[in-house]
Amino acid sequence: MEQAGAAASTGIQRILDVEPTELHQRVPFVFGSREEVERIEALHGTEASTPLFNARGLLFRVG
Repeated sequence: MEQAGAAASTGIQRILDVEPTELHQRVPFVFGSREEVERIEALHGTEASTPLFNARGLLFRVG
């Protein structure tokens, strides 16, 4: 994706920089155009706001 000008992120860091700590580890995954991913990272750029789509999610509200 990056070679094509897009990006992939956890909302905090580049997805390729994530080092797995366990088998079947799950992390938030945001991918798309570089501008859109950077916008999501700006909205969810702190550890306190993860996971991305929790009760304060960007796309919908749970509960």
